[in-house]
Amino acid sequence: MLADTGRLIARRAASMGLSRWSWGEGVVMHAALTLADALGNPIPTFVTAFVDEHLAAGVDIAHVNDLALGATCADLWLATGEPRYREACEQLLGWLRNDAGVTRAGNGAIEHWPGGVWADTVFMAGMFLIRYGLAVDRPDLVAEAGEQLVAHAQMLQHPGTGLYAHGSHLGETIWCFWGRANAWTALAAVEFLAAARRLQYPRVADLAESVTATLERQLLALADCQPEHGVWDVLVDGQEENRGIVETSAAAGIASAMLRAASLGIAPARTRQSGWQAITGVHAYVEPDGTLARTSAGTVLQLIPFGYSVIRSDRIQPWGQGLAMRAYADALTDLTTHKKAPQPS
Repeated sequence: MLADTGRLIARRAASMGLSRWSWGEGVVMHAALTLADALGNPIPTFVTAFVDEHLAAGVDIAHVNDLALGATCADLWLATGEPRYREACEQLLGWLRNDAGVTRAGNGAIEHWPGGVWADTVFMAGMFLIRYGLAVDRPDLVAEAGEQLVAHAQMLQHPGTGLYAHGSHLGETIWCFWGRANAWTALAAVEFLAAARRLQYPRVADLAESVTATLERQLLALADCQPEHGVWDVLVDGQEENRGIVETSAAAGIASAMLRAASLGIAPARTRQSGWQAITGVHAYVEPDGTLARTSAGTVLQLIPFGYSVIRSDRIQPWGQGLAMRAYADALTDLTTHKKAPQPS
């Protein structure tokens, strides 16, 4: 059932008509590779066709979100050895190193926009740095992603709850605990920690201690505020302005992170239970054609909680499809390891 549903979600993603080199497409394409690997399938042709078309036309990089497809290029280079994929990664890395539009906060966190640090960045840029660092044996790039995780946690992880805010505005953190922000940060953290296990690099090992601590706090906090049906509200702490407005893409991403953390032995056992609870909840929102319903729209930083309440069940969203594919991929991998899902408590 998990495999069949994952394939259905992937087919719907492939038929969306994705056309831009941007973050939503990046989430979909790398998730499609992840799901294909979990299923034991070859690289999906719609992924290579999309990337090759854009590389042939020339990629225009204008924002940190445009790095999101770099993780896919890195994995395609590792799988095929085709020079164009490595050249694309070098172009993205050159932009990150040299473009005047890449601004940083005082602690080194890459700003999503000048004057604003967003949780999204550690996934969009961090996944690229990690996957490319592994592909070309450059642990310094993996360490750079870890440094971004630490810097973002300093600014966005609440010292009391352990949950992540979406972002900061002009140096002030806006304490709205947006679900997808918590998904982005948790997913980037487990990707970094999985990479750290493969490397013998002192800086990565040092950073892994800090990232492990922040991730454990976050996942336990998310488990504590998870509703019984499994799908968190759009603001995961049940903030009264958004209470009862459930959002599925965050639940899928958090489920993926929880199951991967469990496979790494990082978080307490109950986070695996919480991850499966989220998978069960998300499954109810997969429509017959493979669309993940109740996914929020593309969301800029909001200064008031109710600004996060826009759910687009009338329109398929690429990040919903991508995070759902990740969730089903990691559920399949978890079952391969444990043979069965945990029973509800």
